Amino acid sequence: MIRTGIILMLAIITAFGAIAQTDGPMPMKPEMTEIWDPEVPVVTPGATPLDAPSDAIVLFDGIDLENEWTNADGGKPEWKVEDGCATVVKGSGVIKTKRVFDDFQLHIEWRAPAEVVGKSQGRGNSGVFLQERYEVQVLDNYNNRTYRNGQAGSVYKQHAPLVNACKEPGTWQTYDIIYTAPRFNDDGTYFTPPVVTVLHNGVLVQNNVTLRGPTEYIGIPEYSVEEHGPGSIILQDHGNPVSYRNIWIREL
Repeated sequence: MIRTGIILMLAIITAFGAIAQTDGPMPMKPEMTEIWDPEVPVVTPGATPLDAPSDAIVLFDGIDLENEWTNADGGKPEWKVEDGCATVVKGSGVIKTKRVFDDFQLHIEWRAPAEVVGKSQGRGNSGVFLQERYEVQVLDNYNNRTYRNGQAGSVYKQHAPLVNACKEPGTWQTYDIIYTAPRFNDDGTYFTPPVVTVLHNGVLVQNNVTLRGPTEYIGIPEYSVEEHGPGSIILQDHGNPVSYRNIWIREL
């Protein structure tokens, strides 16, 4: 009798175990974590890392500046265009893109004058302004010391570059800039501030840094924060004949 009871109990335990296995989670299979749709968009890379990929907007091809750029007032840009590049004409003012952008990947090539004139901030000075407000400094810092948060590759007066990657004066240099635009609270303050990554001549000099506010020459940047939407890319006239070429952008 006892033996029969034990057998019956074992049978019940076995049955419940089988039910538990059936009702439990299914064993994981590789295909259960595979996502097929929608497919990843296809972009054809440029022939070299400097060339625009197929989804880029070419902002300057070395020939036509007026197609994508204006002066500060929306008129004809007065910078000199020759030999495949646009060069600052002292006193002509900034140039800005006709298009406006939020998040983007920007490629831009620049060249400080081969003839060295001035020192510190007076030598090969210009700048790339993101959304018209946030400046990545352009400066000839090849054997030219200045304040660290104002040299080439800095987010001006906010973040010094990780390293000085400048080439000799008269040599073409590259910036590749990844920019995430800010989002705002209802009161106009940052919900998420702007974030910038910069590669200078292929060297990482700004690693996903958070901006405190728009660029200020005097004062603290966060005091001047005000809500804004998409903005132009601006290239600065700082009085030095800095040249630019091969400018393209990808909206993200």
